[in-house]
Amino acid sequence: MRPAFYPERTANKVESLKNSPSIAQLWHRNGRCPENTVPVRRTKRDDLLRASSVKRYGRKKHKSIPMPLTVDSDLPNESGHQHAIAYVEGDRYYGAKATINVWKPKIQQTNEFSLSQLWILGGSFGEDLNSIEAGWQVSPDLYGDNNTRLFTYWTSDAYQATGCYNLLCAGFIQISNEIAMGASIFPLSDYGGSQYDISILVWKDPQEGHWWIQFGNDYVLGYWPSFLFSYLTESASMIQWGGEVVNSELEGEHTSTGMGSGHFPEEGFGKASYFRNIQIVDGSNNLRAPKEVGTFTEQSSCYDVQNGNNDDWGHYIYYGGPGRNTGCP
Repeated sequence: MRPAFYPERTANKVESLKNSPSIAQLWHRNGRCPENTVPVRRTKRDDLLRASSVKRYGRKKHKSIPMPLTVDSDLPNESGHQHAIAYVEGDRYYGAKATINVWKPKIQQTNEFSLSQLWILGGSFGEDLNSIEAGWQVSPDLYGDNNTRLFTYWTSDAYQATGCYNLLCAGFIQISNEIAMGASIFPLSDYGGSQYDISILVWKDPQEGHWWIQFGNDYVLGYWPSFLFSYLTESASMIQWGGEVVNSELEGEHTSTGMGSGHFPEEGFGKASYFRNIQIVDGSNNLRAPKEVGTFTEQSSCYDVQNGNNDDWGHYIYYGGPGRNTGCP
């Protein structure tokens, strides 16, 4: 399978390709996969033993979705997940794109994670939520190390019984033989030094109805068949871009797990993490700048988000933070 249609770039589209260093995956040092095969990260016995159960392996905890205040929800945010995001709502969306700054944030506890991703959401924020997610994450529990890794996620029932990360259950269909889901990304950004980012585009093929994902400008990774979903069979009702961490509040203290670079947005380029060239795919299958971008964070003293717009980066956000600090005990 290949997508029947790609989103059209609008005439005023901005993409800072100049000086964009290429990002590889570490496994490429050991070779590549032949045509008509796909790379699959090996699941080891230790991976399963770290999981709370075989059934829960490769799954997010229930109720880990960021809910802006405009959203009427019957899902309380009791899971200890914290977010700093930008979002759009109030329209029908057929995809989203962003270029995401790549870091290796500190993780305090092995049962915590830090990720930066885009969310494509459909349905109410109740038990029937549909979500497609893609970005980078550091998750010692899932992978057994602190490497920064490319990942995808999907669910059609608010993380209850359906969906998983990467290829850890049936659902997502990979077609690329070059990029592995869950594989380490390299190189990573340095605080005050070189900056690296990855571009991710997710869009709905208007002919077949499947949701496709592209990594960078060259790699179509695969698709989520439309039959996996209820609401997303038609379109998405909200798009989100930003960071998420697990705060397990060990001994009553906020975690010191970092989001993004582990620094607050006001530190700016080279120090704070960013999403740039934030775009949505509209009903005409055009990539365009989103209108009326909102921001949301549960505790801005722990993790914060700031949005902006300029000619070079289009719509962008700086986001993240260190977690526990004097303002966030």
